[in-house]
Amino acid sequence: MNTREAVQQRILSLCKEYQITPNALSYKAGVPQSTIKSILNNETQNVGIVTLKKICDGFGISLFTFFDTEVFRNLEQEIQ
Repeated sequence: MNTREAVQQRILSLCKEYQITPNALSYKAGVPQSTIKSILNNETQNVGIVTLKKICDGFGISLFTFFDTEVFRNLEQEIQ
């Protein structure tokens, strides 16, 4: 799993945990629906930290909480 996939998986997991749809997340986070859709459909190569912070705010969590999972702890360094 690469970082992009891990971010996508974490957002979907949090949507399920908080029982909100990606569209509802878009509204709560103040991020365009097209941006959330691009992230979740692997159309975005690099989610910006500002966008990710807004998404975290939409969930009411910190960036630390977002990344504090086994998936992120075990990611291998990506070589381009």
